[in-house]
Amino acid sequence: MTGTMSNDTTTLATATFAGGCFWCLEAVFLQLKGVSRAQSGYAGGRRPNPTYEQVCTGVTGHAEVVQVSFDPSVISFNDLLDVFFTIHDPTTLNRQGGDAGTQYRSAVFFELPEQETEARAKVASLDAAHTWDDRIVTEIAPLTAFYPAESYHDDYFARNQQNPYCAAVIAPKVAKARKYFFEKLAK
Repeated sequence: MTGTMSNDTTTLATATFAGGCFWCLEAVFLQLKGVSRAQSGYAGGRRPNPTYEQVCTGVTGHAEVVQVSFDPSVISFNDLLDVFFTIHDPTTLNRQGGDAGTQYRSAVFFELPEQETEARAKVASLDAAHTWDDRIVTEIAPLTAFYPAESYHDDYFARNQQNPYCAAVIAPKVAKARKYFFEKLAK
């Protein structure tokens, strides 16, 4: 895997994040300037080509992730880290709200050494600032494989905003990102 890909005139980079349900992460990252895609999927596990049902059991070792394709001349990896650490709780081990299990862990799966360095520096900085009462438990690990989720997960929030989970869990995260990162939103 590489951390960059070419798109006619722009070289896009990729970043892969786990922070609870991938529907939440996708909904937020898709709203940012410079983000061309946020693909829900699975990473960090042992089974090739896992299904959603298999990942939900927790036995595959995968986390629900979002792989973000972005233009680093518009939005930096560090900017994406800022958003990521704002929209989830990186201090809860294998849990986000009511979602519990290793598939909901907080993780940054890096593709480039620079991403690892930036992620570790961000965690150290946030811990030093005592941003949260507890220490950050976010896993920082190399991305060895990314498996796209089934297509029915694509744009889940946009297609299901009246769903109770979307209204109660995803909408507040989107609102928080819009509040704190207004200048980074795509118009």
